[in-house]
Amino acid sequence: MSLIENKKVHFNYEILEKLEAGLELLGHEVKSLRKGTGSLEGAHVGVRGNEVFLIGANIPPYQPGNTPKNYDAYRSRKLLLTKAEIKELLGKEKTKGLTIVPISVYNKGNKLKISIGIARGKKKYDKRETIKKRELDREVRRTLKNES
Repeated sequence: MSLIENKKVHFNYEILEKLEAGLELLGHEVKSLRKGTGSLEGAHVGVRGNEVFLIGANIPPYQPGNTPKNYDAYRSRKLLLTKAEIKELLGKEKTKGLTIVPISVYNKGNKLKISIGIARGKKKYDKRETIKKRELDREVRRTLKNES
């Protein structure tokens, strides 16, 4: 069960490969995510040196009154991956046309994990095709429901 999800990622990108990573968070950020608040809209994953970071994700404070005064909800958060996975991501990131996007944050046991995808951006005509397919499926379901 995912706690927060990037709903637009499958519409805007074609996911080529998925990876699972751990998140390095503060205590009140974990509570906030478990509560279901937060957003991955507009967030991306960047590789700096030999470390991978989640950039631009919004995780609001769990209790705004008890949060440190200098807390930034949009700060970069380190992702926990193996050296081999980091090396692979670095190579993929440098490939023209590929980007690394967060897909969802979810519980795995008592740990929080993030699903990230190596993706290629869709063109406008691909997005139109996706919309047409969705509309056609909706019509088919509607007619089948009315016949039953």
